[in-house]
Amino acid sequence: MGRGPHEGSTKVVNGRQSGRPTLEEVAARAGVGRGTVSRVINGSPRVSEQARQAVHRAIEELGYVPNQAARALAGSRTDAIALVIPETEARLFAEPYFLDIIRGVSAELGEADKQLLLTLVRTERERQRFEQYLAAQRVDGVLLTSVHADDPLPDLVRELGLPVVLGGRRTADESAAYVDSDNTGAGRAAVAHLAARGRRRIATITGPLDMYAAKARLDGYREGIAAAGLEPDELLVSTGDFTEDGGRRAMRELLARSPGLDAVFAASDVMAAGARGVLREAGRRVPEDVALVGVDDSAVARLMDPPLTSVRQPIEEMGRTMARMVLDRIAGPAEAAEPQWRVLPTTLVLRDSS
Repeated sequence: MGRGPHEGSTKVVNGRQSGRPTLEEVAARAGVGRGTVSRVINGSPRVSEQARQAVHRAIEELGYVPNQAARALAGSRTDAIALVIPETEARLFAEPYFLDIIRGVSAELGEADKQLLLTLVRTERERQRFEQYLAAQRVDGVLLTSVHADDPLPDLVRELGLPVVLGGRRTADESAAYVDSDNTGAGRAAVAHLAARGRRRIATITGPLDMYAAKARLDGYREGIAAAGLEPDELLVSTGDFTEDGGRRAMRELLARSPGLDAVFAASDVMAAGARGVLREAGRRVPEDVALVGVDDSAVARLMDPPLTSVRQPIEEMGRTMARMVLDRIAGPAEAAEPQWRVLPTTLVLRDSS
């Protein structure tokens, strides 16, 4: 998405605006939501006369110029689907999860002759720019992954009248359509396996707890501890961020607090790799001294030394399912009559680390 030096921003010079006003600024001036502004611009009848007049006044006062070419296309299909990942390029290419999601989405959209638009939204400014892009009717639907609990983008996309499907969910009572894996079951299965191998001081490294997947895996860990008849101990819980560095930091914290731990369930393979490095530095053998289990069953798990026991979630299939669901919603209500959500099963894959 190319842009000029002032696109998406408004500067004030001598009390007057310069640059290009944003859709969000029009909404704020009119006292309405961004979706309402988009509907007015695109001639939708689903707007009250009062709101329509307020938006037109704000457009005139701010000098907002909508994309006329995009408005002309508003009634037609673009054959493009946006996949939004709120992460940096470094993390996108470092974590197999995102690459597998992209592979699945791309394969399904390719079979349907649809174009994939991959978008990284890392800042509030980029979110505003992407929202303007959506309001200009340049895509037919949106896929979102790696969503956090307070992420407003799914609701904003729906306000604009575009179909949206999430990879994962923000909360247990997610209102948007989503595809997820059995994250709670992943935690339970990992702990049950470790307990069955005689481990009694089982620690966990969680993902960021404002993400439902991380919270659900922690819930599964706690359920597994209870089911195994083990004493719960919050000193054995450390928060990571789904990165290798986060796994290292959390593992150092766990060893400092609970040096007698004999197993670790890391909520991702990448964090398990970081934990493995710290255990080696501390002279702890895997699995003899500390057993280790991750989640994803990625290439990271297979290449670790020793190879990592991991709970497999079908990531590529999640991407394919997300794409199918959004295509169904684009096709029409009849095709989208199936459930608003899908939860795919997980499987424990045993290797030498446990």
